[in-house]
Amino acid sequence: MSNFIPEGGIWMNTQRPEWNDANNALVGNGVSMVTLYYLKRFLKFFESILSKYDREDIEISIELKQFLSELTHVLAQNQGLLRGNISDKERKRVLDGLGSAGSSFRKIIYTQKFSGQKVKVQTADITSFVDLSSLFLAHSIKANKRTDHLYHAYNLMTVKGQDEVAISYLPEMLEGQVAVLSSGFLSSSESLEVLDALKSSSLFRADQFSYVLYPNKTLPRFVMKNTIPPEAISSSDLLTKLIEHKNNQVVERDALGEYHFNGAFNNVNSLKAALESLPEMYQASVEGESEALYQIFEGVFDHKSFTGRSGTFFGYEGLGSIYWHMVSKLLLATFEITKDAVNQKEDKALVGRLFDHYFEINEGIGVNKSPELYGAFSTDAYSHTPGGKGAQQPGMTGQVKEDLLSRWGELGIEVQEGILTFDPFMLRRDEFLTKKQDYVYVNVLKERCSIELEKDSIGFTYCQVLIIYQTSQTSKIEVHYNDGAQRIIEGNQLDLTVSRMIFKRTHEIHKLVVFLMRDE
Repeated sequence: MSNFIPEGGIWMNTQRPEWNDANNALVGNGVSMVTLYYLKRFLKFFESILSKYDREDIEISIELKQFLSELTHVLAQNQGLLRGNISDKERKRVLDGLGSAGSSFRKIIYTQKFSGQKVKVQTADITSFVDLSSLFLAHSIKANKRTDHLYHAYNLMTVKGQDEVAISYLPEMLEGQVAVLSSGFLSSSESLEVLDALKSSSLFRADQFSYVLYPNKTLPRFVMKNTIPPEAISSSDLLTKLIEHKNNQVVERDALGEYHFNGAFNNVNSLKAALESLPEMYQASVEGESEALYQIFEGVFDHKSFTGRSGTFFGYEGLGSIYWHMVSKLLLATFEITKDAVNQKEDKALVGRLFDHYFEINEGIGVNKSPELYGAFSTDAYSHTPGGKGAQQPGMTGQVKEDLLSRWGELGIEVQEGILTFDPFMLRRDEFLTKKQDYVYVNVLKERCSIELEKDSIGFTYCQVLIIYQTSQTSKIEVHYNDGAQRIIEGNQLDLTVSRMIFKRTHEIHKLVVFLMRDE
């Protein structure tokens, strides 16, 4: 929160690298809504932890308590700003307050280390900070909704003078949509609106029936770069004089009549140095026009908007490229949204459309495709698929984690308060066997086992314990122990004892048969 810029996101400094390193060139000027969306999710989770905490206080370091107090004070002092849009001056004021608190905390720790002294802080004070932070984050999320119903992912901050910070926006990115869907902030209908907008946006890639990280675009050819518009030259007396006098210290005109800044310049500081070194006869014009010239320079190069690979490459997480890990993150986020909608008993038509999005996203993932379409063996791990090519860069990414979580979600496996439950509301009817079939699996002792599954059943292992789903008119669980004993538990939830046997892999349980009430 000490790096929070209202309506912008979390400032990307060098100690705050993003998950997507293709955008890391934004550090310094970049502001991440992606981090903000996940921070909102975390605070919602942390709030649930605090609500169960039964003590009035907790001991923390005296340095951290001071940090907490300063951040809370700044947020409380500026809470009134949340009634409307925040101005550039107000934004700078909040940023300065939060940033100063963070700077003071870091300075103490870096120079003096922690003192080791602990003090009590009221649980209510922590809750107050979480609540205030959540209000500011929610305000920023609303402010970052685009007119096309997508949400901004990465923004740019610009310091104006001594007391203003302005926010500008980069093009749409898939990462931003995944993050806002994962934030837990949007309602079911708002989440559906994002998914609908995503499907009809330039982020959807029809040939792979999936989503790219960033829209494809036409990049300027090398010879088109560092070209100053003629109207920019004519707007400046200094540049006009330098061209007339054939002084090439700052600008020059080529044989085709195009204007360019000195090719040796690295950034705007090079321009400043060149202006200062001009002969005395130009210095009066320099003094009056320098700020305007800096703006012309930045307009030509737009260094501030340079993101890194995501804005210049067409492979390796670049333009028009699918990054499969992010698609799997989208899949998991859509599962969570759908599950919440079902739990909240939302309108069936709305839930049905969420189901459609989930399974469409799932069908677009490589493992469900033919090798011809995927461009590789479908079960092999590849990181991305550039435009016009098959899957590239073999290697296991974090994608496997999201795919496993989504599959457990489809199978309806959930742990609540340490107890294993089964609620496969998203498991499709066509996954159940239409005839008897042998199923081979490996048990806790790493033994290869085989069992014949009945029609209208499905088998899998969880913690290497065999679980069989069987359609039924009643809801119950048969627990089969390795000593031959059996036990029936009514409903779809185990007890704590049986759950622990499974989690600890004690090899006391042979199999579970979960009887599911299925709609015809």
